[in-house]
Amino acid sequence: MISKMELIGRVIRPGTAEGIALVSPEPIGFLGGVDPETGVVLEPGHPLQGQCVAGRVLVFPTGKGSTVGSYTLYRMAQAGTAPAAILNAESEAIVAVGAIIADIPMVDQVDIGQIQTGDWVRVEGERVMVERRARSAGE
Repeated sequence: MISKMELIGRVIRPGTAEGIALVSPEPIGFLGGVDPETGVVLEPGHPLQGQCVAGRVLVFPTGKGSTVGSYTLYRMAQAGTAPAAILNAESEAIVAVGAIIADIPMVDQVDIGQIQTGDWVRVEGERVMVERRARSAGE
């Protein structure tokens, strides 16, 4: 069984994208925290450490770290390792600028607690459509 919901947020970088959600309960810093060549989260102890953000709808509360993180997102887009879209509870300048210059659809002011890793998420402007497949026992 598939459940569907629609969330509305504030557009930071307009666009349409879809993919499998990768959700972090903690902020993400891109400079030093994510390898721009592979898209793998490197930050020691981060909940997403070792996971790849490339092509995923990356969901996290807010960004953190150096302003060079904006350029890291741009480098990731050039290398094909960037997220398909970014969803934040509250955007901040570093990730917002990175999404804008890298042409990554981004929405904030979204109830990210409604999204789980593995959900199929489609971003269309301010609209965020979430599909969740019911998991059977043992999954």
